[in-house]
Amino acid sequence: MTSSTPVTTPVTMSAPRTAMPRRRPALGGFNPTFLGLEVRRLLRNRRTFIFTLIMPVVFFLIFGRGNQGSTVQGANAAAYIMVSLAVYGAMVATTAGGAVVSVERAQGWSRQLRLTLLHPVAYLAVKVATAMVLALASVVIELGVGALMGVRLPLHVWLLSGLAAWACALVFAAFGLFMGYLLPSENVMQILGPVLGILAFFGGLFVPMQFLGHTMQNVARFTPVYGVGEIARSPLVHRGINLTTVSDVVVWTVIFAAGAAWLFRRDTARV
Repeated sequence: MTSSTPVTTPVTMSAPRTAMPRRRPALGGFNPTFLGLEVRRLLRNRRTFIFTLIMPVVFFLIFGRGNQGSTVQGANAAAYIMVSLAVYGAMVATTAGGAVVSVERAQGWSRQLRLTLLHPVAYLAVKVATAMVLALASVVIELGVGALMGVRLPLHVWLLSGLAAWACALVFAAFGLFMGYLLPSENVMQILGPVLGILAFFGGLFVPMQFLGHTMQNVARFTPVYGVGEIARSPLVHRGINLTTVSDVVVWTVIFAAGAAWLFRRDTARV
C-alpha cells in the first residue's frame, strides 16, 4: 500500500499595491471647458444677464439716442454717452463675475473645490477670466447698439475706446473678488448694486464731469471709476491719457487685488 503525500503549492506574498499619486492638471486646472461652464452659469442668472447686458443698452436708448446733435467736451454727445455706458456695463459685469465667490463660499462649493487638484490660483484666474469675458460681451453689445442707432466714429476710436473700456474693467474684477470674500452671500449684490451706481455717478459715467460741482469733481478724481472712464473716452475727445489717470486705475487695482488675496488666504486656511 502506497501513501501519497499531498503536494502543497507555495504561497507567494504579493507586494501591496501602492496608489498612484494623482497628477495636478495642466495650468492648475485652468482650461477652456471650465471657463465656458462658468460663463454659462453666470449668464443663467437673470439678474446678472439683465444688469450687465440689457440695462446699459436701455440707458443708451433713453439718454443717448436723442443727443446726436449736441456735443460734450468737443465730442458727439451720443458717442460720449455710449462709451460711458460701455464702461458701466463692463464695470457691473466684472464686479458680478468676481463677487459670485461669495455665493460659492456660502454653499460650500469653494470648499469642495479646494479638496480637488484644482489649484487655488487657477480657481481665481477662472473667476477673473469669466468676469472679463462677460465684460467683453457687454462692451461689444453696447457699441454695436450704438452703431445701429447712428453713432459714427473713426475705426480707431471704436477699437481704442472699446478696448480701454474692457481692459480697464480688470480693476472691478479685483473689486468683485474682494467684496465677494468680504461680504455675506445674501447681501453681496444688494450692497454692490447701489455702490456701483454711486461710483458711476461720481466717476462721470451718468453725468459728465463738467456738470458736477467743483467739490464733487475733486472727489470724483479719487474714485476707481473716474480713471477708467477718462481712459476709455480719451480717443473720443482727442485728449491724451494723463499719467495721474493711469496711476489711479493701477493703484485701485493693486489695492483690491491685495485685499482679495489676503481674504482668500484667510478663507482657505479654514479647510
